[in-house]
Amino acid sequence: MLKIQEIREIIKLVDQSSVDEFSYEHEGSKIKLKKHNGVTVSGHAPQQVTQPVDEVKQPAVQAVQQAPAPVQAEATPSAETKETPETSVDDSNLHKISSPMVGTFYASSSPEADVYVKTGDKVDENSVVCIVEAMKLFNEIEAEVKGEIVEILVKDGQLVEYGQPLFLVKPE
Repeated sequence: MLKIQEIREIIKLVDQSSVDEFSYEHEGSKIKLKKHNGVTVSGHAPQQVTQPVDEVKQPAVQAVQQAPAPVQAEATPSAETKETPETSVDDSNLHKISSPMVGTFYASSSPEADVYVKTGDKVDENSVVCIVEAMKLFNEIEAEVKGEIVEILVKDGQLVEYGQPLFLVKPE
């Protein structure tokens, strides 16, 4: 059975993706998410439960449906704090390098090593600009565009969300 935090994370990822429907089944438990104007969640309890399925299903659905509200509240302030520095820079023609996953942002490969990029550095499509660590896996993030780093939007060691802008790059 999934923990409530894992369910919240799945809801958040589905909400931020282009996926309209998500279904997960494991050991008799099933979670199904559909995106229309909101998130619809239905859950089924394992067959081994001694209570009738309807009694178990109702509280599980209510608990999960309440989860998006705190997630929305958490996401909104972080988006506002990220927009404050961006407003000082005209970002209409800038490329945003975004985090492809939820994890921890690292500007260098180790605490002793130099940072991958600084403001003003030139990068190309294959340049590694940072690492995002998720579940003890260190994922190198590439620039995906040739240009100059205009602004670094996150701090070393900061937790980042899926799709959160990390860098602003002025394309060449």
